[in-house]
Order: sequence, then C-alpha cells, then structure tokens
Amino acid sequence: MKTFLKQVVGIDVAKGELVVSLGRIDEDLSIEIFAHRIFLNRDSGFSLLKKWADKLFQPETTTLYVMEATGVYHEALAYWLDDNRADVSIVLPNKISNFFKTLDINTITDRTASEAIARFGLERKLLPWQRPKEIFSELKQLTRERNQLIDERAVLKNQLHAEQARAFPNMQSVKRLKKRIQLINQQELEIRSEIAATAKKDPEVAVKIDRIGTIPGVGNLTAVTILAETNGFELIRNKRQLVSYCGLDVKNKDSGISVKGKPKISKKGNRHIRKALHMPALSAIRHNEKYSGLFIRLVSKHGIKMKAVVAAQRKLLELIYVIAKNDCVYDKEYERKKAEAGVPTLAI
Repeated sequence: MKTFLKQVVGIDVAKGELVVSLGRIDEDLSIEIFAHRIFLNRDSGFSLLKKWADKLFQPETTTLYVMEATGVYHEALAYWLDDNRADVSIVLPNKISNFFKTLDINTITDRTASEAIARFGLERKLLPWQRPKEIFSELKQLTRERNQLIDERAVLKNQLHAEQARAFPNMQSVKRLKKRIQLINQQELEIRSEIAATAKKDPEVAVKIDRIGTIPGVGNLTAVTILAETNGFELIRNKRQLVSYCGLDVKNKDSGISVKGKPKISKKGNRHIRKALHMPALSAIRHNEKYSGLFIRLVSKHGIKMKAVVAAQRKLLELIYVIAKNDCVYDKEYERKKAEAGVPTLAI
C-alpha cells in the first residue's frame, strides 16, 4: 500500500456551493488529483465534505483544507473546520490566479479551479489559518462598515455639489441628498461609539490602541483598523512580512538591458490598511521632521509625490508594529537618547 506524504482538499467556494477536489502526493513526489464532488455551502454540506474526505484519505497522514479568501463566503466553512480540529489554510485569490496561469489548463471552470487550489496546496508550504479573536472580528466589521459609509457620503456630496451648481437645480433632489448625508453622518457617529465601546471590552487591546495613539498623527481609528485587519499582529513575524501583507512592498521589473520597469508598490495586500495610513502619513510629513525629510529627499530624487507618501506610510506602519509588539509608547527623543548612551541606532 502506498504511503502519501501530503493530502489536500482543494475547495472552490461560491455563495451556495463548494466545488471540491482531493489531491495527494506520494513518496516519489508524484501528484494525483483523484476525486471531485460538490457540496452545499452550509453546515450539513460541511459535515458531508469532511466525512467524504476522511473516507478517501489515509487517516495516518494529515489532511489540509485549502480555500481562497472569497469575500465572506469562505468564513463559515473555515470556522466549522477549525471547530472540528481540521487543518485549514486560506490563500489570497491573486496567488491562486497566478498559479493557475502556470498550469496546462485552457478551460476555467469551478472544477478546474478546485483542482488548481488542491495542486497549489500540494506544491507549496502554506501557513495555517488562525481564527481571529472575536474582538478583532467585531472591530474589523465595524471599521469596514464605517469606511463604506464614508465612501457613500463622498459620492452623495459630489452629487449634491453637481446639483447645486446647475443653472436650474431641483430643490427636492437637493433636499433628499442633504437628508441622506445627514443620516450617514448620524450612523457614522453611532459606529464610532460602537468601536470605542467594543475596544474597551478587552483591556489588553485598549492599552495597545492607546500606545499606538501616542504616535503623532495616528488616531484611535487608525490603530483600531490596523489591529483588526492584522488580528493584533498575531501571525506577523517581522516588518518585512507586514509590509508585504499590506501591499506596500516595492515591485521591480528589470531584465537584461532592455527591460527597465519603474519600481512601484505591489498593492497586492490589504487595501483597508493602506487607506487607513494615508491621512496619518500626510500629517506626519507636515509635522514630523523625520518624515518631512524623507518626503523631500524622495521627491527631489524622482519627483513623484505619491511615491514619497507611500514611503512615509510604510515607515509609519513599521513604527506602529514596533510599538504594538514591544508594548511601549512613542518617544520622539528615542534616537537621541540611544546616541547619548553610545548605542548604535537604526531609524524606524
């Protein structure tokens, strides 16, 4: 009887169903995708899926369930599998999409997508998914809801401005737009209150928010957003990994002497964190000598202001990570004190 080194359940998640492929790799490192089935995306389907996989896989070899982060539709399955002590890994869709292009598959269907996910799980060493703390899950939902309201308000304000600028504005339309903006203002205040109340439920989280808030230009909402989106930096091992997770890492395209692409940020990470850091970075550039110096130096080098702002965002994110991980507060005299003590310093 063959012994298999790795067993993977590749799951293509949709709103109502789960398209599943089973794959395994043997001692000769040969990959086999050997079974397919469709289950309902609810508890009864989850139970049938696990029973089916347990029946076809070897019990002595660990089974890994791999799925894409498809909006919110994958969450119920991930939590159910975690509750039932199954190993789960959740992969960003762009990674599966890029991997799919390397395969000799011309037709894209739910089945071929699940096969690609299973093969990806077999070929790559994936990090285990860790369910977020309940408080971070609540805070993430609230901060994202608030951001959605702010985006809606910006659209309404633009519509209001356009209507009022017309030669003959419709006053009833103006009245309705103002009412909708007023309602959003009220709801936004309610959400801010809920965020503050939720954060106070956990003293440890409340302390972290206060400490991050000692950084000039970084408010409580920015601190809450970053902690919620990273699950309190639970799985972040270093600053480089964090920068990559947020999509603030630099992407270069150089090959030989003919291909010389301009370096740019990847934007293949968490856009909510990038958005939360935009205004604090602008504030830091205006009021902090270190960040203003960085901005001036980079703009004088390449002339692109937005690129310099992104660099400030990255520096600010790294500083927030250091403050949160070391349980300390911001000290603007930190570098000077270290220099006076004769300790080599590194700019954060």
